[in-house]
Amino acid sequence: MEFISAELNEYVESHTQQEPVVLAELFRETHANILMPRMISGNLQGQILRMISLMIRPKQILELGTYTGYSAICLSDGLAEGGILHTIDNNEELEEMALKYFQKAEVAHKIKYYQGEALQIIPQIEEIFDLVFIDADKINYSSYFELVLPKLRPGGFILADNVLWSGKVLGGTHKPDKDTQAIDAFNKKVHQDERVEHVLLPLRDGIMLIRKK
Repeated sequence: MEFISAELNEYVESHTQQEPVVLAELFRETHANILMPRMISGNLQGQILRMISLMIRPKQILELGTYTGYSAICLSDGLAEGGILHTIDNNEELEEMALKYFQKAEVAHKIKYYQGEALQIIPQIEEIFDLVFIDADKINYSSYFELVLPKLRPGGFILADNVLWSGKVLGGTHKPDKDTQAIDAFNKKVHQDERVEHVLLPLRDGIMLIRKK
């Protein structure tokens, strides 16, 4: 779903800082060789993630959904000295590619990669996070939120991607699928949760920006 015209989007892209060469290469390889390449963040969203991370200067970041590594590389740019980004993905076929680009981007030393199910791995990570990026399976968004919130420092931030779900959250004549129902339930959950404050940003497929009180 396009929220702005193609012409205006082209203007936005052309007036956004260009991605580094290694990220441009990762973007091309993802589109050439990986199924569902639209899942990659891309330059506009990547730069926003990078800027948010640079503003926060987190010591510990948690990412749920590594995919091919684009967003992890962007987020890692803002880490404080000695900081670590923990990233989890359950698709073992993508691990080699993500790790390869962490090396190419010279950020492998500050990224810890976990292969497996996030619901099982999150409780095993004994860290307090400053920033969490949720971009994994939509069915479990509410469960991820409940798992990570106790591990987030007061004043820390959660970013949840795809919360507009191509506009399907608005409903329509057809019964919503399970992913749409899960995203809508997550949005409502966050909106009613007095432990946090939040704003839904209409960026690409929607990002929920959440701050723990």
